[in-house]
Amino acid sequence: MGRNMRIPLIGKVSIIWVSIYLALKFLVTPPLPSSIILMYMSLVTFCILLYVTVFQEDSDAFFGPIRDFIAGDTDHETGARKICRLLAFILIPLAFGYRSYNNNMPSYEPPLEQRIVHPAPPTEFTGMYNPYREDEEHFAENVKRGGEVFYSNCVFCHGDKLDGNGIFADGFNLRPANFQDSQVLPMLQEAYVFWRISKGGIGLPDESTPWASAMPRWEAILPEEDRWKVILFLYDYTGYKPRTWE
Repeated sequence: MGRNMRIPLIGKVSIIWVSIYLALKFLVTPPLPSSIILMYMSLVTFCILLYVTVFQEDSDAFFGPIRDFIAGDTDHETGARKICRLLAFILIPLAFGYRSYNNNMPSYEPPLEQRIVHPAPPTEFTGMYNPYREDEEHFAENVKRGGEVFYSNCVFCHGDKLDGNGIFADGFNLRPANFQDSQVLPMLQEAYVFWRISKGGIGLPDESTPWASAMPRWEAILPEEDRWKVILFLYDYTGYKPRTWE
């Protein structure tokens, strides 16, 4: 009985493949871009195919069920299996056809402006650290102050949930940053965020133009300590950890 309940090779391979994908998608910090995940999963797929084709026995155990499913068994095949095979033969071509259709449909959206989204900060910001992050005694107090600064100045664009959906967001051609996005705060050092907040849209270097950011130059409005504390609040609210220089 135990022998009959053994997981077939194709099932083991599927479990390994899905487990690696889920680990890359949800366990790696900071989150990996989809292009990196695709690269790793392509390598994993190649290694799996290489492994199962080394020995003829493994190759038959892996590809046998696939061949049987495609070819079918007209004498002993159940109706449910016939329906599953028919659905597979219909849905797979439809999925590829739909993707090809979308890729080849003409787009009426204006072309994207070529610019560097995250330019390198000036040298004076390189290696900077948030002076309030290590102050554990007053950390909660500093985060609270950062929240007050955010909801007094930034909420109108970045939204009360920090998702870029403030009441003015729809009025901008380049929407405000979504701090809930796992590809934003975890990918940036606090020094970079401090620079962007301080200089605003108009303080970016030439390689980032054309730049449609409406963010003001907050260094002319907020004192330095409030700019650092609002960064503490951003990371604390979203639960992300800042990228470190190390």
